[in-house]
Amino acid sequence: MTQTQIHDLMNDYTAAMRKGDADWIVEHRTTDIALYSLAPPLRQTVQDARSADGLRAWFGTFQGPVDFEIRDLDVTVSGDLALAHGLTRLTATPLGSDESFTLWFRTTWGYRRENDGWVVALEHESVPFYMDENMNAALDLQP
Repeated sequence: MTQTQIHDLMNDYTAAMRKGDADWIVEHRTTDIALYSLAPPLRQTVQDARSADGLRAWFGTFQGPVDFEIRDLDVTVSGDLALAHGLTRLTATPLGSDESFTLWFRTTWGYRRENDGWVVALEHESVPFYMDENMNAALDLQP
């Protein structure tokens, strides 16, 4: 049952990303969330992570809605804590561009059960990089 609740939460999260529903996303984060997103800085402050305004501004950098998918979500639950990880796909068209991009990256979520149900306490996104002379992000990888 609890793993199903986490999967349901992440289905709702995916729908919120596709709709650009910043309010829903931040309402389902803990008040002390640790957020490590792909965009700088290395770690967002709790105030920024809890701000729908910042997320709205990010959605506003794209033409139309983003397409968002979580694949291979693996959930482990222990008491009032849960951990999930999977592969995430973001497809979007930046403002001023005629071409969309697709980016696959890795995401780990930590959850805490609170009075109203499960909320996100940790979100960590990462992109692998090529460990060669260029040290470039591996943006061309797909599952």
